[in-house]
Amino acid sequence: MPVTTQQLIQWKQQGRPIVALTAWDYAIAQLLDAAGVDLILVGDSMAVVLGYETTLPITLDEMIYHTKAVRRGIKRAFLLVDLPFLTYQESISQAIHSAGRILKETGAQGVKLEGGYPEMVETVARLVKAGIPVMGHVGLTPQAVHQLGLRQQGKTEEASERILQEAIALEQAGAFAMLLEHIPASLAMQITHKLKIPTIGIGAGVHCDGQVLVTSDVLGLSSKQPPFAKVYTNLRETITKAVQDYAVEVRDRKFP
Repeated sequence: MPVTTQQLIQWKQQGRPIVALTAWDYAIAQLLDAAGVDLILVGDSMAVVLGYETTLPITLDEMIYHTKAVRRGIKRAFLLVDLPFLTYQESISQAIHSAGRILKETGAQGVKLEGGYPEMVETVARLVKAGIPVMGHVGLTPQAVHQLGLRQQGKTEEASERILQEAIALEQAGAFAMLLEHIPASLAMQITHKLKIPTIGIGAGVHCDGQVLVTSDVLGLSSKQPPFAKVYTNLRETITKAVQDYAVEVRDRKFP
């Protein structure tokens, strides 16, 4: 049975950790789904896979194109999609249009957007009212890279309280889950205990209700990883060696 928002919330109540990873194509999505991943995110981090320096340049059309491929590889996992930069910040109507396109054209089950300031809380409330499941995202918000950099957020008492209040406001607006990115573990634990919806951490410590990483980091495909990522295998090295061996055999006429 496909994973639902209600099931994710039930898993929090049961203390059952949620496993999440990112995907960008059919093959990766199929592997993640078969391996038992609960939530697959087509994140705007895919921008780096596509060769961009930051997440900012990726477009809504690019997100939709790749999400369609990911959807075809999933039988069970919950499929979530990032709203890319400047496809939801301009107005509530813009956000509804962008999120609506994603759900209508891809078969995704929800969207994620960054930020918890008052305008974003109102946007989340309107999206939820329109029948669009929304995951909030507080802490480090990569779309604000030119303002925040990629530094850990919430390290001061004031910043910590602001992030906590943003998370509470987003839950009250109707978000079904909350991504906590690159914040102190103590703050993530406080938010997790305070919210009734599940928290998914990335660089936020062990006390979240689930964890997500960028799959290219997990597989060792990235040229560099954030400090909180863990490399479980080095496919970059494995693939390079396999291609080199193939090239040698072709040039030496040993293959075919």
